[in-house]
Amino acid sequence: MSGELAIHHLGGGLGLGPNAFGRDVANLALYRAFAQHGGYERLHMLTSTPTDPGGMAEALAGDLPLTTAIETGALLDLGRARRAGTLFRGKADLAEMAWARRGLMNDSAFSLVGLIHTIAPPLTREEIAQASLAPVHPWDAIICTSPSVHASIKTMFEGWTDYLGERFGGPRRPMPHLPILPLGVDMGAIAALADRPDVRRQTRARLGLAEEDVMALWVGRLSFFEKAAPQPMFRAVEEAGRLAGRPLHFALAGWFARESDRAHFEAAARAYAPSATIHWIDGNDADQLGQMWAASDIFLSLVDNIQETFGLAPVEAMAAGLPVVASDWDGYRFTIRHGQDGFLVPTLIPGAGPPSEALLRRHLARIDTYQSYVGQAAQYTAVDVGAAARALAELAGSPELRARMGAAGRQRVRETFDWRQVIPTYRALFDELAEIRRAAPPSDARPRLNPLHGDPFADHRSFATAAAGADLRLSVRPGIDLSRDPALTRAVELDSFGEAWRAPRPELAQLAAHIAEHPDARLGDLVAAIPPERRSRVTYGLLWLCKMGVLDWRQG
Repeated sequence: MSGELAIHHLGGGLGLGPNAFGRDVANLALYRAFAQHGGYERLHMLTSTPTDPGGMAEALAGDLPLTTAIETGALLDLGRARRAGTLFRGKADLAEMAWARRGLMNDSAFSLVGLIHTIAPPLTREEIAQASLAPVHPWDAIICTSPSVHASIKTMFEGWTDYLGERFGGPRRPMPHLPILPLGVDMGAIAALADRPDVRRQTRARLGLAEEDVMALWVGRLSFFEKAAPQPMFRAVEEAGRLAGRPLHFALAGWFARESDRAHFEAAARAYAPSATIHWIDGNDADQLGQMWAASDIFLSLVDNIQETFGLAPVEAMAAGLPVVASDWDGYRFTIRHGQDGFLVPTLIPGAGPPSEALLRRHLARIDTYQSYVGQAAQYTAVDVGAAARALAELAGSPELRARMGAAGRQRVRETFDWRQVIPTYRALFDELAEIRRAAPPSDARPRLNPLHGDPFADHRSFATAAAGADLRLSVRPGIDLSRDPALTRAVELDSFGEAWRAPRPELAQLAAHIAEHPDARLGDLVAAIPPERRSRVTYGLLWLCKMGVLDWRQG
């Protein structure tokens, strides 16, 4: 056990609601893996709202006893990040975090590490690209979960930095370190769910499957616009049944992105797979999902959407011992070995140029939503239905092939994608970045704040007549009774807005009484006896009393 890690978690507690997005599922699993298998002495969970460390530790532990201490802190508590040496974020946007670090006047205080979950949304691409303009350094990194993601995002950075060079001059092409590290799964937990013969028999009997029937399984969101069009899968299952000489069963364990889409999926199933038996399983129900890992024979996922990048479900399927038939698409071609763990089905994408540029521009102009943009683009990425049908039929006809590929897939996960194998690669990256950081020469970190997102009272100084300084003179306004004034004595609800940034009311009352005895007191003298870390709250409190009409002020 050694070392510490800080995790930037925008929410409060940990947990997944219904219809969870893949990135949230992946981040939760990764945070748990850091706690369970990272070998850290301490994990700092930085959250946007106050969070009980005991509850956080319980959520991270799952069913395992934790030897890692879990502490919680404020999202902007960069002291914890400095102490840990690495601040990890389950998102690829590093720019604002880099500027926040710059506020410490020490860019090498700690490393920033982000994680890519998708690179399709234009806004996400802009956020990632800001790393070329922000104070991001060689000791920072944005993790790519597959070679496909790495190739795509590297091309984006090269095009972007070429433009910056053309626009502003200079030969440099600043881009962050882009290591390739996969996501992982809990091999043991999934295998335990799948290896339950009694559950397999009972579930198949409940679904009406005979012993010799073959069932393919899909797991994930049922979204034709962000995940996969179902028609090619339905058609492949139908054709596979004809090739195998016996109709297949096809179970879709998931949840509809929009409940109104259920009827569309059901109609597509009737049209494209009239002979197959289709089962609709609630993927939000953990018990039902666990039963499907045990009851199924083949995993099918013909993803066709640029929203996808890695794809955890096929890796989970391999952990369950299922052979996989999947599209040769993005991260799938990295996780699945064609002919060993299953079959990769060829895919086809249109050449660049109109009308795809128009699809993008309609989204950028806010005419079409992001979902409409990627959904329409996916309509023109093709998956070879015939190849998918032949792969399904070959597996359906050979229990031996299913067993061999299922065993190979499990070994693949055990050696490569189990969290116990994945987390050490993350730690090795963090250690490598720390070495680069320690070897970096000192630098003059200027400007301290992002000029585009600076201190609001500096950026808008020209709005006011004057700015408060040490020589500001404060007096109690004539006619003000400090013992009765509502700003100091009564809990006016509106007066509570923003009070977290100023000294509490009893302290302000004492300061106001002091000012009453010492008219024209200097602001600098009033705060001189205050500990430095509290001076801003006192200053803000005194200016609030000026705002409320309790105090009067004059310059000099």
